[in-house]
Amino acid sequence: MNFRQLSYFVAIADCGTMNRAAEQLRVAQTALGAQIKLLEEELGVALLERHSRGIEPTKAGRLLYARAREILALVDAARQEVANCEKKEPEAIRMGITPALMLVAGTEIAVTTRETIPQVSLRIVEAMSHVLIDMLQRGEVDFILCYDIPDHPQLARTALLQDDLVLVKQPEAGAKAEPVTFTAAIAHTLAMPEEGDSVRTSVTRIARDLGLQLQVAYEVRSIAAMKMLVAKGAAAAILPFASVVEEVRDGTLDARPIANPAVRRTLFLGHSRAGGPFRNTDTLTAAVRSSLSGMIEALGPLAHKL
Repeated sequence: MNFRQLSYFVAIADCGTMNRAAEQLRVAQTALGAQIKLLEEELGVALLERHSRGIEPTKAGRLLYARAREILALVDAARQEVANCEKKEPEAIRMGITPALMLVAGTEIAVTTRETIPQVSLRIVEAMSHVLIDMLQRGEVDFILCYDIPDHPQLARTALLQDDLVLVKQPEAGAKAEPVTFTAAIAHTLAMPEEGDSVRTSVTRIARDLGLQLQVAYEVRSIAAMKMLVAKGAAAAILPFASVVEEVRDGTLDARPIANPAVRRTLFLGHSRAGGPFRNTDTLTAAVRSSLSGMIEALGPLAHKL
């Protein structure tokens, strides 16, 4: 087994066909097939299954694919570290962050990182939590700051805080800002993010556990669009308080804590175990923690530091 065979095998599994993999690798398809045959003969198992739609890894192939990705990533990291060990160039890090967090903490993270870790060149990418998790697993970003990163062997995660979601409504004259039960909250006409989003997932899971059906009238990706629907009185929304704190202060929106049960999420800073290792992981984590202090203060009793 050698690095060429492993890289060929990973390319075939990613592309789904021998032809596309050969084009991507710029090698003859016969040479590609020969290397995979040698690999299968050495291991004594079939690694690929061929069918009308293309090629898929077998059970053994899926195991080898996961290990091969780790091995190739470590080889690339070692090559890069050795090549750069005498250089003074900043370490380039791509960080994914959710749109809501970008609004309340993104600028602070960028400034704090630049001021406290000058040896890091940080590039921030914005996307929804479930999209960021996929991007991290595909190697398109190096770190992600988002909610409810799954416990996965290939993902390293550091819990930073927990926050409780709120029911956001159009303000009502004379109404008291009292907590609302979860059952009462989801009885409203709701504007919610798309399926897969951490807010939607948390609310759906609790509703299912309580034997309730979540009815979503408006499925909207943009937080700004959800807030507009609420301000017009067309719907209510379940959102992080940090995303509506300015509107609540201005009196254009009303936010109520949700109780019995609370809808609580965990914010993580995560990175792939297959990527890196990064020289500045600890200092970057400290910079992110420091940057969240303003957000935690704004959340008040809705925030739970970890």
